[in-house]
Amino acid sequence: MITVVGLDGGPPPPSLPGLLAAASLIVGGARHLAAVPVPPGARTVVMGNVPAALDAVADASGDVVVLASGDPGFFGIVRALRARGHEPRVLPAVSSVAQAFARAGLPWDDALIVSAHGSPTQGAPAYGASEQGRELRRVVNACRAHPKVAVLTAPGSGPAELARELFPQTPRTFVVCENLGEPDERVVHVRPAEASTRPWRDPNVVLVLDPRHAVGAKGWLAGGRPGPSVWALPEDAFAHRDSLVTKAEVRAFALAKLGPRIGDMVWDVGAGSGSVAIECARFGAAVIAIEKDEASCERIRANVRAHEVKVAVSRGTAPDVLRHLPDPDAVFVGGGGPDVVRACAERALRTVVVTLAALERVRPSMDALRAEGFTVEAVQLQANRLSPLPGDVHRLAATNPVHVVWGERNPTTVRPPEPPHRRPITDLPGGAL
Repeated sequence: MITVVGLDGGPPPPSLPGLLAAASLIVGGARHLAAVPVPPGARTVVMGNVPAALDAVADASGDVVVLASGDPGFFGIVRALRARGHEPRVLPAVSSVAQAFARAGLPWDDALIVSAHGSPTQGAPAYGASEQGRELRRVVNACRAHPKVAVLTAPGSGPAELARELFPQTPRTFVVCENLGEPDERVVHVRPAEASTRPWRDPNVVLVLDPRHAVGAKGWLAGGRPGPSVWALPEDAFAHRDSLVTKAEVRAFALAKLGPRIGDMVWDVGAGSGSVAIECARFGAAVIAIEKDEASCERIRANVRAHEVKVAVSRGTAPDVLRHLPDPDAVFVGGGGPDVVRACAERALRTVVVTLAALERVRPSMDALRAEGFTVEAVQLQANRLSPLPGDVHRLAATNPVHVVWGERNPTTVRPPEPPHRRPITDLPGGAL
């Protein structure tokens, strides 16, 4: 029998002394082993190297007790044991996330919970040289896009590292909870600017909060909001100038190729009305709309407010303005020539989608993507919409044809990100990066 016992700093389960006395092996972190009555002479394994500890569990000839923090079924050791084919009995304690929100006095059914531990998301491209870098990047993007996030930190991906990525572009408050439930527990409310320079003790949990939306609307689904009920919204859902808005049918195809999701960063370059940026934000991605015209930037901001999403606006001319921005997973290019396409492709970690009116621009755009290691395809899209005529009859009204070029990166061609040289991105009422 393998019994996993969660510890939260409170009294342990009454059955724990008996379980420890009968165990042939006791596994746990050094602080867990020091906190329980381990029988003299009992065989113990410190859970520093998890695979090695799991090997010891598999080789044990008798009962095993595994000591873990909080609820071991929540981002914990239970998953790893089940993956090895074990069927453990679990005696959970209060999870660290529940404790953290209790210390902050906040409800947490509306909070997004992310972990900086473990392997990168399946299918995600390489990012830098370490798994911690890949995980931290997705955590940061989740914090940019959502108003209430609990971060289970990891060595090298703690409060200071998180704060350095978010400050100064993202207005947030941190609640850093160290050693929850222990005698030296500490709960600190701090701004990212200060969090980036202070030393922090492990283990800790960080609540990353938009103070304007610390208590979300009551809902039926725990965690992040459900995805949009519809997408590819009609053009009249966005304020635009002279019909300069990506048509709904083209937008639907572009969204399918961009694949925006929680943890992603998406650029909308030459954003116009911001329709693509807003649709990506509705899927939970962190989004930056890049536009050179100030009137268009104001229009994007108005559309963002109307749709109650979070999109940052960066005013400037591509490709120069791009060097200040965080690396994107996906990029939509609605304006600019091959130089802009290639500049976006140099930074994109997964996908670039380009829409073009002129046939002559298709080949140079494809060549720009191929030069950066993308697998490239293209299609022409034209919708014929049903339009009413007098006498209860209809005709087909043709929209202008649009050429869509898209490239998907082979993960082996991803370049390590360059050190950021970022300037503040325009904050939006109701949310920013």
